[in-house]
Amino acid sequence: MTSPGPPMTHSGPPTTPHAFPHRELGAFLRSRRERLAPHTVGLPAAPGRRTPGLRRAEVAERAGISLSWYTWLEQGRVRTSPQVLRAVARALRLDEAETAHVLSFTAEDRPPAHPPTFVSRNLLTLVQSMAPHPAVVLDPHWDLLAWNTSYAALLTDPARLHPKQRNLLWLVFCWPPARTLLADWPREARALLGQFRSRAAHRPDDPRFTELLGRLLTDPDAARWYADRETTAFQPSVRRFHHPAAGELRLRYVKLAAVDEPGHHLLTYLPDDPASHDALRRLEKSAPSP
Repeated sequence: MTSPGPPMTHSGPPTTPHAFPHRELGAFLRSRRERLAPHTVGLPAAPGRRTPGLRRAEVAERAGISLSWYTWLEQGRVRTSPQVLRAVARALRLDEAETAHVLSFTAEDRPPAHPPTFVSRNLLTLVQSMAPHPAVVLDPHWDLLAWNTSYAALLTDPARLHPKQRNLLWLVFCWPPARTLLADWPREARALLGQFRSRAAHRPDDPRFTELLGRLLTDPDAARWYADRETTAFQPSVRRFHHPAAGELRLRYVKLAAVDEPGHHLLTYLPDDPASHDALRRLEKSAPSP
């Protein structure tokens, strides 16, 4: 097969100034290679086979690249093109979210390394005006920067938390009421952790990501799921809540990028049925004034 990768005329891999993120890419590819059973791609399960999943040579052949190049890719020693990564993704039978994660390592529109910690007056006004719909502004670490009274009434008031705890991941995994408040906590928490991995993979030397990960991995569920190297992309969905005051709610989870504030996102919850709409209005009326 014709290789889409660079010609292998050198004796060693080219160097890259972005080695650390690409080590995460290599580790991810290796984990997906090891989980792919040979029979699922039409290969015989030879007796005495010691390699879990496929061999590197088998992936390289299926992707149409050299064994050396694929080996360096798994070792995080090279950068490569979207064309090559798409071929590898097909060879490893990655799903849409996993393929997007792999391709993100070639993207140039990275979030800013030091996003602003303030929220503009315009965005703050928008958040407040969305009540009774809960709304919050997050930075790239998913730290909570601004919220309205409806958000505080639905979950908890972030102002009462330590600044280091004002984080969506912390709330989901380390705030005990979250496990009963979210009707499908395991699925929601696992998906959120997969999104976190996709973002944190590009900032391996970011102290805030490192701090958050260290705290999250003290939770047995988070540690087990993180070890699986699962990645997920954000998808609009309906979340079900068992709220102690408002009862059952079905809320559509919507995420919007703040174009004029790079790295910031607006998250809001919209009622999915009339009963949830009425429940949000009751929550808003009972919420204390800011």
